[in-house]
Amino acid sequence: MYAIVETGGKQYRVEAGATVQVERLPGDVGAEVELGQVRLVHGDAGILLGQPLINGAKVTAEIVQQGRTRSITVFKKKRRKGYRRTRGHRQGFTKLLITNIATA
Repeated sequence: MYAIVETGGKQYRVEAGATVQVERLPGDVGAEVELGQVRLVHGDAGILLGQPLINGAKVTAEIVQQGRTRSITVFKKKRRKGYRRTRGHRQGFTKLLITNIATA
């Protein structure tokens, strides 16, 4: 059984027992999180497709890790003007362990 959920403006394919890294969610490590924006569920009864969301469906997950990705360099330059700017960016993430997929 798997589901397509939306969180942080992105869609993820999740299965029970799998870990997924998503955009940062509030909460501490060990806390339980509900993802309510379920777009599709594929299970024993077939495919349940939302238009755009499935009413009453939710995916529960446990927060395994809160962290930040490795640093990337953001460099801006305008030619022949002496304009150069260098900055770094580290995006926050939350690693989730999917515990249950409920349809209703």
